[in-house]
Amino acid sequence: MTAETIPRSRPKPPRARWLVPSSLILLSLVPIIAGGLRLTELSGGQITPDNAAFFDSPIPVLIHIPTVTVYLVLGAFQFVPSLRRGKRGRTSWHKIAGRTLAPTGLLAALSGLWMAIFYDLPPLDGPLLLALRLVFGSAMVAFIVLGFIAVRRRNYVRHSEWMSRAYAIGIAQGTIVVVTIPWILLIGPFDELTLALLIGASWVLSLAVAEYFIYRRAHGPGPASGPSARPAQPPPKAA
Repeated sequence: MTAETIPRSRPKPPRARWLVPSSLILLSLVPIIAGGLRLTELSGGQITPDNAAFFDSPIPVLIHIPTVTVYLVLGAFQFVPSLRRGKRGRTSWHKIAGRTLAPTGLLAALSGLWMAIFYDLPPLDGPLLLALRLVFGSAMVAFIVLGFIAVRRRNYVRHSEWMSRAYAIGIAQGTIVVVTIPWILLIGPFDELTLALLIGASWVLSLAVAEYFIYRRAHGPGPASGPSARPAQPPPKAA
């Protein structure tokens, strides 16, 4: 009697492969639409107390909105496994897109930091929220730099981890809606402290999700480990 066939992991169906990038693109629509509305205000020329700072110094916001849009949308496709692999020695789409994502991510983070420091605080924004923006914006810059250093050293695992963390901070602008809408519906309007805590929770939540997937990739059963990787022993023959 022959040994049992070693079970193989079934490939994910096409819909499952696109679940993560589709969800990320859906979340990215929030900052993209908000940025589009901001650009419309600037092109319309109508100055209000809320947008006066953007008219006084428009270059940072004109850099921030397009780079955030490219970074979030293009970055979502980096989580499609089939796009990370090149064919017949060709450079993978993942690598080509990465050459655009690193500089756009840095520009998005640095322009965001510039606006946080030099623009007047909007209504309901207080010192705590400003501090959180500086911390997470600086962390996004650091993660992209560390990811670039890792890929230059051909440490692709660390590269993927750092870039995933950087993207998690960027996509948190969409996660804010997931956190704030339930609060508004269940509790009501928020004050300065509550807004800072909710936005901070959005960054923490996005990073926690990224860390979960990083941990799962690092500690998941590999092809040569686990009970399924061992050939099954044939049953003993009858006497």
